[in-house]
Amino acid sequence: MNRLANETSPYLLQHAGNPVDWYPWGEDAFAKARAEDKPILLSIGYSACHWCHVMEHESFENEAIAALMNESFVSIKVDREERPDLDEIYMNAVQMLTRRGGWPMTVFLTPEGKPFFGGTYYPPEDRQGMPGFPRVLQAVVEAYRNKRQDVARNVDQIVTALDRMNVLSETGQEMSVEVVTRGAEGLTSAYDAAHGGFGRAPKFPNAGVFNLFLRAHRLSGNQRYLEMITETLRKMAEGGMYDQLGGGFHRYSVDDKWLVPHFEKMLYDNGQLAQVYAEAYRITGDGFFKRVVEETLDYVLREMCQPEGGFYSAQDADSEGEEGKFFVWSHEEILGLLGKERGDIFCRLYDVTDLGNFEGKNILHPILTVEQAAKYFSKEEPEVEAVLAECRARLFEEREKRIKPFRDEKVIISWNGLMLSGVAAAYAITSDARIREAGARTVDFIFTRMFENGLLLHTYKDGQAKLLGYLDDYAFLIAGLLDLFEATFEPELLERSKALARTMVEEFWDDENGGFFYTGKSHEQLISRTKPGFDSSIPSGNSVAAMDLLRLHHYTGAPDLLDRAGKTLRLHYDAMAKEPFGLSNMLGALDYHLSRPAEIVLVADKDDAAAGALAEEIQHSYLPNKTFQWVSPDARLEEISPLLEGKTQVGGKPTVYVCRNFTCAPPVTDWEGLKPLLEE
Repeated sequence: MNRLANETSPYLLQHAGNPVDWYPWGEDAFAKARAEDKPILLSIGYSACHWCHVMEHESFENEAIAALMNESFVSIKVDREERPDLDEIYMNAVQMLTRRGGWPMTVFLTPEGKPFFGGTYYPPEDRQGMPGFPRVLQAVVEAYRNKRQDVARNVDQIVTALDRMNVLSETGQEMSVEVVTRGAEGLTSAYDAAHGGFGRAPKFPNAGVFNLFLRAHRLSGNQRYLEMITETLRKMAEGGMYDQLGGGFHRYSVDDKWLVPHFEKMLYDNGQLAQVYAEAYRITGDGFFKRVVEETLDYVLREMCQPEGGFYSAQDADSEGEEGKFFVWSHEEILGLLGKERGDIFCRLYDVTDLGNFEGKNILHPILTVEQAAKYFSKEEPEVEAVLAECRARLFEEREKRIKPFRDEKVIISWNGLMLSGVAAAYAITSDARIREAGARTVDFIFTRMFENGLLLHTYKDGQAKLLGYLDDYAFLIAGLLDLFEATFEPELLERSKALARTMVEEFWDDENGGFFYTGKSHEQLISRTKPGFDSSIPSGNSVAAMDLLRLHHYTGAPDLLDRAGKTLRLHYDAMAKEPFGLSNMLGALDYHLSRPAEIVLVADKDDAAAGALAEEIQHSYLPNKTFQWVSPDARLEEISPLLEGKTQVGGKPTVYVCRNFTCAPPVTDWEGLKPLLEE
């Protein structure tokens, strides 16, 4: 066992038995590198990464390759989910060097932690145009020992470029909400009309882009924007990307049809997609989208809940050493479990054949509607629906007996924040008490176990919370708390979001140039202090932080929140116009800022049935730009928020005020009067 045996990260523990003399990130490794004048080999990955497992098996478990690493390098292994700050810096460096990125990531550093060469996956020998890992190691050692001037030149160029990435200038233009619709229009050329989604395979669930199109539809009335997204969401949920038996989404689709997924399941995808499908339901009223939300939350509550509270990070793509083994079926196996009559119906609808659609096995995905299947088998639709429900339940029961994919049981605050937003969206459209309880337990867990001396701690596992929180932890958690507040009206959630926002500004705001750094003032000093604005598989911290401040401004009236949010948007405005795909979440914040959010206040007793019906109508409406409070008529409203001062019931009835920029329309007491105010 090497030094990783003392870590809590499942990914690091997976490497604890390697013959490589791994170090975790820390001063011990750098001190050794300085003392022995050796380069550092930094390897970054994560537990659910298929190719990370491949490189471990091929190279890090190989005695000869490990000996070469131990002799010539100080090797550091990092879990990118624990240390996204390191991943951000060194991934930027690798992309500069190779024009591509991914995991596993392999970066070679000086003893001062500065990169001079790097790449991603390396095979154990030369293969398909890629140099073998031993040859790369030997070349790097040779350069470090005998070409120090070249190494120093590379270091200077990379570090200078990294610093330059964090220098932004405010736009000289007047900001316009038309950038949102122009951004969506510019992306329509990448839309796949045959299968939905944007671009070619592999296809990812770009939640931020989906939301951008929904906002563009609201702004422009262009029905095509909505159709593109609803068609994409339907194709995803009817493909192998979606777990047809257990609910929840896999990471991405290998092909353009959403059929063959990369089988890992990530918490952050399912949190974001629960939100998007809920929004699609609000716009269309189509129960299909609501069902996907419900099934996704069923999956999360069943598989991803930490007993104390909080949500686990991920489930692996592999089980028993094979990618996707847990999820695929043979034709013979299904007929044996279901019997021929029911099995024939199920297999016809879910594309199960002897040949299979994935390496001789079958990924379940519906290729017929219930109506089509009923006609094909000369049965009534309710009968077919009942048969399919019984079949799915039977296959799920059988699948539960299989060896499940490895689950990464870290609790990460940022990803939990995204899931809390998904929980809030699901609860708002379902009123499912289980979902609300899971959200409440998660909030309590975070503030009990992952909050210390007024600061968030990024990750928790095995009873230990550690690592000061990053910008994403604060921004995403604030967003989740605000979303939960607007779904449940628990005042403590709003108060906690206000307090966290103050800390976020104190720790991460760039007083000199504006915008938010990824690491706080209390964080260890690294070679670069990044300020990310572009989305990846999760939204950028700057975009979510800007939205947080805007939302809180419209609750509190605090001008400094509006000022900082506005400056953040101006710093990214020119990039939004040029690259809407990478800044789709920032465009959402811009829309919120410029579209005069509806500040909705419902004044009524919490147990008033008529008020509950009004609240449900609001919750089921697509209102991306709003604040929403439900307050009791006897509360001291002016002490809660300046927005509430003077708000009273009309005639003792539940009363709704809709304000914009703190200027209110006359109060209304029924949905007929309220609906046009919300649609302005």
